[in-house]
Amino acid sequence: MTTILSGAPGAPAYPHAVDLDALQSCFDVLIDELSSQPFSVGALSSALAGGVSEAAAILRAIPIQEGRLLERGIGIIADVNPDLVVLTQNLRLPVTKTALDLVEKNDPKHFRSLTLDADTGGRKTYTPDLVIVNRKTKLAHVIDVKRSLGSYEISRINELKSRMLAAALVVPDLLYRDHHRLVAEEVRVVILNAGNQRSDGAGGVWPLSDLDHLVEVGGAGRAIGMLRERFHARIDENWKLARNASARPKEERARRGASADTDDANGSGVHDPGAGSITEVDQQAGRSQIRIGFARIPRTGTG
Repeated sequence: MTTILSGAPGAPAYPHAVDLDALQSCFDVLIDELSSQPFSVGALSSALAGGVSEAAAILRAIPIQEGRLLERGIGIIADVNPDLVVLTQNLRLPVTKTALDLVEKNDPKHFRSLTLDADTGGRKTYTPDLVIVNRKTKLAHVIDVKRSLGSYEISRINELKSRMLAAALVVPDLLYRDHHRLVAEEVRVVILNAGNQRSDGAGGVWPLSDLDHLVEVGGAGRAIGMLRERFHARIDENWKLARNASARPKEERARRGASADTDDANGSGVHDPGAGSITEVDQQAGRSQIRIGFARIPRTGTG
């Protein structure tokens, strides 16, 4: 078996590695799916024509779709490791008062070996983005993917980690009962921060670049970074096409206005006795319309 060095700093060697050529088609399908409807050229053109409110709605959709992109992209990369089982459905985990008390009042080493019944009732729940289980090591990771933690206060991050730890107490029972007798002897929680502004390896906050460690696949962090870049590049490309399409009707109207002004100046039109002053205003309006469009850098050496 060939051992591949991971691209993550300080990572050990892993027996599995990302083959970007092999994943290319999967990434293409994912990007097409998540960008086609909300960020197609047609949708963006309609938003630009609709004004600020519609354009703002499109911009708000970008973080949502990027979150889905990251979750599904991680799942695709994790499949490179045949020892892993990736779960994304039916993951609503109960967060009971008993579990929260255990987490908040004890050091993790005191409840590390505990597990609670998944049927335990409670109004509070936590839904992770992914649960990844290694069948060989029987280690499960409860994963929350964040595009950015830049706006999160420390107290909010700590509250999230407490909920995740409390929910993790039911994961062994849930996996065995609802997922084909899947066994987890240890459960760890991790927040993956795609923004890479904050990291706390010991405290369960990892930059997305350390994805290699999580899925034990060399180059995983680089691959997910490339997926994000290509997703944003697709949106940027569609935005430029939509912007150009939106500008063309204005330029066409400007050309028609200029043509009408020229006809009037040559006497080809029909005017009332006050035509001289009206034509002058029309010409000014035509010139104003012609100048509507994209700014251009003046070229040196031209008249």
